[in-house]
Amino acid sequence: MSTTTVSTTVSQRKKTTTLTFRQKKERGEPLTMLTAYDYPTALALDQAGIDSILVGDSLAMVELGYENTLPVTMEEMLHHARAVARGAKSALLIGDLPFMSYQVSVEDAVRNAGRFIQQANMDAVKLEGGRERAEAVRAIVSAGIPVMGHLGLTPQSINQLGGFRPQGKSASAATRLLEDAQILEEAGAFSLVLESIPARLAEFISKRLSIPTIGIGAGAGCDGQVLVTHDLLGLFERFTPKFVKRYANLHETMNKAFADYIDDVETKKFPAVEHTVEMNDEEWSAFLKEAK
Repeated sequence: MSTTTVSTTVSQRKKTTTLTFRQKKERGEPLTMLTAYDYPTALALDQAGIDSILVGDSLAMVELGYENTLPVTMEEMLHHARAVARGAKSALLIGDLPFMSYQVSVEDAVRNAGRFIQQANMDAVKLEGGRERAEAVRAIVSAGIPVMGHLGLTPQSINQLGGFRPQGKSASAATRLLEDAQILEEAGAFSLVLESIPARLAEFISKRLSIPTIGIGAGAGCDGQVLVTHDLLGLFERFTPKFVKRYANLHETMNKAFADYIDDVETKKFPAVEHTVEMNDEEWSAFLKEAK
């Protein structure tokens, strides 16, 4: 099959919805999700056939250079979400509610979730936390906005958790995670991200829930998987989590391309004739006469 045929076929696929998520879980078909923060990445992911794109608050680190996810603002998230929505038409688009956009009050949570839908063309939102977020989840869902939960390692709580550390490794912690997952399901969440928890626990929770789970560092027993695209592509060099599989090393490729460009300019190999606009001799002679 030609590249043109593939692109055309994928671009015509049906829109992925929250119903699609549930149906794929029921059929035992794994769900695929990656992050995107800009138009070209979203376009490429959509053409590749990804089920869902998360405009994650990870953009704080991989795009904006912050030390963690906490500084990114709602306005910055909306800016990037709008770009993603312009690039992806088939994937389910999920906007990640940033730190302090939903923790202060339920009203804030509903208002900011609504901004993702109304101002950035997202299809759903994601927020972190368990039982303490049940009321906010209910309210957002009641407003007609699908909500994806996020349990385990919740990056917005790293100060409370003591850093980027796996969660749910003790019996009591595992029990609380299971309870939180069930509470979020009851509150109306259509799906849950399970991050950095033991694989057997993630599989157990996934089987207990009727809603699909999306794992990141949680083993193959989840109903789907998500990675930060910059990690997958080798674009983020500060650190690489243990659970990441690199499919490329674009940081190295970019470095070489930039170094080659600098060398070509400094040695005047670029621009060459084929990169240059020319004027015919007659017009050039006329110009020289006028320039005198």
